[in-house]
Amino acid sequence: RLQFLQVKKLEYCSKSYSLHFHLHSFTMNTYLFVYDLMQFCGHSWIFTNMIIRFMSFGKDSLADTFYSIGLVMRLCQLLSILEILHILTGIDKSRLFPRILQIAERIIVLFVVINSQEEVQGKYVVCVLFFLWNLLDVVRYTYNMLARMGIYYLPLTWLNFSLCIPLYPLSVLAKAFAICVSLPYFESFGTYSIKLPFPFAFSIYFPYVLKMYLLVLFIGMCFIIQNLFSERKAHLGTGNIKKKRS
Repeated sequence: RLQFLQVKKLEYCSKSYSLHFHLHSFTMNTYLFVYDLMQFCGHSWIFTNMIIRFMSFGKDSLADTFYSIGLVMRLCQLLSILEILHILTGIDKSRLFPRILQIAERIIVLFVVINSQEEVQGKYVVCVLFFLWNLLDVVRYTYNMLARMGIYYLPLTWLNFSLCIPLYPLSVLAKAFAICVSLPYFESFGTYSIKLPFPFAFSIYFPYVLKMYLLVLFIGMCFIIQNLFSERKAHLGTGNIKKKRS
């Protein structure tokens, strides 16, 4: 009888653990779906707004892109920092370092370079950069939302893991161009440049920091492109495609 009770206790503990695990998994999956949905709504609004404005006003709409959609763009990019926490807590299985690089690139260019210099905000390169970012993110978050529900469409899967390979390098070039355009303004206004008084006699000339960051940007691009190719191979391999179809 004692052995029978022990077996029943083990079965109960096993069922309780299984129920708790599935409940936790469902909760985290629901949270990630809501997060992806919020990002999708934000980026699709920006993307649609840019297209409608361009169709309505033509080239005149490019100059004030930042003023019309900059707030929503900044909110979406700040929200994307949560993706690092998702990976650290284990609810997202993406690789950590490439994601940190991609988020950091956007945060630096958007908040440090573009947001701090009004003269840069009206440049055409800002519109090009926003267009590339939002095109990639609309596809990515659409794929993520459907994947949370176990739905995989082969054309969308192919698009998600293929579109980023040509567009990501283009976005890096746009970031680099935005930084180069901003350099004369950082030099003339002295934004973020620091000169400490005696006895420290230490100064930070921010344009030099940006020039060094350009090198880091292109080195990081090579690493991320390699990661994009490996992800594409992992998700679009013959075995994975057949598994997702089934």
